[in-house]
Amino acid sequence: MKSSINVLLGAHMSIAGGVHNAVDRATSIGCTALQVFTKNNNQWSGKPLGEKDISLYKEKISAAGIAPVVSHDSYLINLCAENSETLKKSRTAFIDELERCEQLGIPLLNFHPGSHLGKGDDEGIKKICESLNIAHEKTKNFKTKSVLETTAGQGTNVGYKFEHLRAIIDGVEHPERMAVCIDTCHIFAAGYDLSTEKGYRETFSLFENIIGLERLAAFHINDSKKGLGSRVDRHEHIGKGAIGLLGFKLLMNDTRFARIPKILETPKSENLHEDVENMRVLKSLLH
Repeated sequence: MKSSINVLLGAHMSIAGGVHNAVDRATSIGCTALQVFTKNNNQWSGKPLGEKDISLYKEKISAAGIAPVVSHDSYLINLCAENSETLKKSRTAFIDELERCEQLGIPLLNFHPGSHLGKGDDEGIKKICESLNIAHEKTKNFKTKSVLETTAGQGTNVGYKFEHLRAIIDGVEHPERMAVCIDTCHIFAAGYDLSTEKGYRETFSLFENIIGLERLAAFHINDSKKGLGSRVDRHEHIGKGAIGLLGFKLLMNDTRFARIPKILETPKSENLHEDVENMRVLKSLLH
């Protein structure tokens, strides 16, 4: 019997017209999980959230019964930027992202660790820890967690090894505020094989040993246009890429992850038919 009703499955939704509209878009196609930006993701600062925006979003998300919601931070933010001005802007923007999540009651702020731009992974990790310590100090007693996303290791991106994320968690002063999001495309491109049963088992055994399953807060469910270990971040529709259906079948039926939100970040058009199809495929894989 397929237990698709209980699966936390959804997609990243546009907030055009207001963050509350993302909830409407999600419910219109039957999402039980949701990821949003809380502002324009290509701008350093956004218009402050008004009381009406906040109450309307809270009303709609409560009625939809979608929880937990994940927010994704701005793509401009680089918490280990080499340029001091960029680093300062990134830290200010990250604090703003945490504040917006807290205002909306969004418990998870997903972010890419950062790009060291030639300074090396260790230096990048050190600077990311400093940035997070500053942000957490400015947002004491916040409920929103800072969620490290696994990366493909493209360019000088930190986070393509589970050990990187472990080092960041160990390096912050408030590790209880840290969680992790696994992007299936990213880890596959980084060299963690999800396409076979053996590779899948080994990948999550490593994750459990290095980071711990209790840190896992969300999945980004994306197939990969590029091959295993390619270090290239290109999302593909489910079953149409190099991971293939088996990896997603194993993930969808893994009882350890039954209550972890699974969020699509695959290309789509305004009518969301691609999300509908990808969710249909994923649900069809359930035993």
